[in-house]
Amino acid sequence: MKTIGESSLDAALNNGEHTLPRLLQHWASTTPDALALREKDLGIWNRMTWREYQDTARRFALGLLKLGFRRGERLAIASEDTPQWMFADLGTQAIGGVVVGIYPTNPWPELQYIVHHSNSRFVVCGDQEQVDKVLDAMSKHEVGLPDVVKIIAVDMKGMRQYPRDNLLSFDEVLELGDQYAAESPDQARAFDDGVAATQPDDTCMLVYTSGTTGPPKGAMLSHRNLLVTTDKLRRCFGLDQQNMEVLCYLPLCHVAERAFSTVMHMMTGGVVNYAESIDTVAANLREIAPKVFLGVPRIWEKLQQGILMRMQDATRLQRWAFQRCFDSGKALFERVEQHGGQRTLGDRLQFGLLWLLMFRNLQKFVGLDRMRCGFCGGASVSPEVLKFFRILGLPVYQVYGMTESGGVIFHQHPQAVRLGATGTPIEGLNWKIAEDGELVVKHPAVFKGYIHDNNATALTVQDGWLHTGDIVAQAPNGELMIVDRKKAIIITSGGKNISPSEIENALKDSLYIREAIVLGDGRHFLSALVQIDYDTVGKWAQEKRLAFTTYRSLSQLPEVRELVDAEVRRVNKLFARVENIRKFLILEKELDHDDGELTATQKVRRNIIGKKFAREIELIYGGGTA
Repeated sequence: MKTIGESSLDAALNNGEHTLPRLLQHWASTTPDALALREKDLGIWNRMTWREYQDTARRFALGLLKLGFRRGERLAIASEDTPQWMFADLGTQAIGGVVVGIYPTNPWPELQYIVHHSNSRFVVCGDQEQVDKVLDAMSKHEVGLPDVVKIIAVDMKGMRQYPRDNLLSFDEVLELGDQYAAESPDQARAFDDGVAATQPDDTCMLVYTSGTTGPPKGAMLSHRNLLVTTDKLRRCFGLDQQNMEVLCYLPLCHVAERAFSTVMHMMTGGVVNYAESIDTVAANLREIAPKVFLGVPRIWEKLQQGILMRMQDATRLQRWAFQRCFDSGKALFERVEQHGGQRTLGDRLQFGLLWLLMFRNLQKFVGLDRMRCGFCGGASVSPEVLKFFRILGLPVYQVYGMTESGGVIFHQHPQAVRLGATGTPIEGLNWKIAEDGELVVKHPAVFKGYIHDNNATALTVQDGWLHTGDIVAQAPNGELMIVDRKKAIIITSGGKNISPSEIENALKDSLYIREAIVLGDGRHFLSALVQIDYDTVGKWAQEKRLAFTTYRSLSQLPEVRELVDAEVRRVNKLFARVENIRKFLILEKELDHDDGELTATQKVRRNIIGKKFAREIELIYGGGTA
């Protein structure tokens, strides 16, 4: 089986001198029968080769041409992660189109904004729910979707009675592609000609920002932007066709998942496995045991929580054995850290014993026993979470990047693993820390700008330097440390600058706290809005024989407040007095994307929180009982 080595292809990847459709064509021609994709259906993991991947993307692209799609036009995709997502993505790019990803959790007004703002003419929908959103967006509000000419549904279940004037199935598009190819030999070559015509600096996708502080902006990304960052990660960890296997479960419209399940996949010729849903990630991980795993902080927190809850349900002897092994592993980890990561023979033998006794089974329990490298990115994470997995022998590395930087631009590796840091810069990255502490970078990966928004582009990229909006510092070992978002820094009435994310992450280290929002900008003390974890607090309440029926009734129990108060007091001991939480309030509802409180990637929309929970905030600072 051929893999990428020091070849002309390898050199082209290093400089970004390639395109994603041309890489798909490369693997389909050099390793046509190698496994490319797996998707679970009715309990069976169905396999697809690189040849089948290429052929299906080709059929879809020709079907689009038959429907009148033209180079430079945009196609939106609103769907869960499926192979059809990628067929539409690579097929569209192959004929010079631009793909616009939409989170499947977005309500119809957000879908309408993105489809309308991007002038998308075609929309691929995963199922009836997504089709209904598009139809609602077309019929409601004076804006509508005047540019949309076709809706393409992957799963037509439940839509037998829908008007078919502008709706057709994914399979029907593939059949149109077959007809288009059969009309003449020249038509059949349209796909291959389109692939050959794609250029590294062509815009291949629009990624809309999560909109934590305002309306989403459409970042234009080229093939080069994506390839030059991901290639550095590939080289650093030696990822190739044999050891690149991932589980695809984060939304593919997010640049992080696209970097691994599309870009890294195309560069290595590895394998992508599609999770059944975000709710089955834990089970699918155990079935697949991927060799590379990308997780946002919430996923790593849930995996840690799964282990700890499993231990709570274990026998007394099992709990004792786990605690003894974990404490021993923690002491070993901290000793090795003090010696710069160097392990003696005795250290290796001790860890080997702990692995045999306990850690091997825990790794298998979470499905990461084959993991070559794990990555955590997308938002700030508590160092204690990463420390937990490293104690178990799982190599989890913090990475940093953003949509506008084309992906990962700082990452940890075996020689840079400081807890709380986010690694060293990728090769060739020019970077500096501005006077106000903001990170600014210059690199070929910097995006091409925001579509239809020259003013925002000019503010973000100045003289070729991307202003990230992140306040950073440099650790003693040279690694970058993210302090917080520039807009999130709290300045108290006493003039003290405080980073809320560090305090919030410490609070979320608790099994019982799902989300925490630290307040205090312009105030004389810090406070917090706390969302309890319904599962763990509910289990705790059941063990205490406390009656509750819903999240709201659980959150109002005085015993739950005492539980959270103990966690807040624990965290306060970790920080200076000025950074202590003086008051907190437990939210009576769970934060939700549909209510606008969270982005689709589960980041808190602070500006919305301030408005929606103004009464609760006033209760804290207005002298009421919080």
